[in-house]
Amino acid sequence: MTLLPIAVRAPRDIEPALTEIAAVRADALIVFAHTLTMANSRSIIALANQQRLPTMYGLREYALDGGLIAYGPRVTDSLRRAAYYVDRILHSARPGDLPIEQPTKFELVINLRTAKALGLTIPPTLLARADEVIE
Repeated sequence: MTLLPIAVRAPRDIEPALTEIAAVRADALIVFAHTLTMANSRSIIALANQQRLPTMYGLREYALDGGLIAYGPRVTDSLRRAAYYVDRILHSARPGDLPIEQPTKFELVINLRTAKALGLTIPPTLLARADEVIE
């Protein structure tokens, strides 16, 4: 497997990056959850699907918007934990004394409509492991 990292620093970089990925005939794409990619998720999804590029995203919202597969932590769980930390700080806890937490629950969401549009068959074993399947 050969990895081809492509940096996208601004919205104007998205279309050229996906064009470059298609030009090298990449087999798949991974889009990490970041404020830039989340703010431009619909255009990223549309371009990836237009180029028939199987893509995995870092948040379930991408799959809900038409992305093929999403695997990552639930944003709502992270927000609940953040609220807990804010409450502790407002009740005089020192931020430096609070433990650092990482997500412990990750979810797999598969969009079968997108898979069908891309001409892909998702293995039944993967579908069985998914937390959510969009049909």
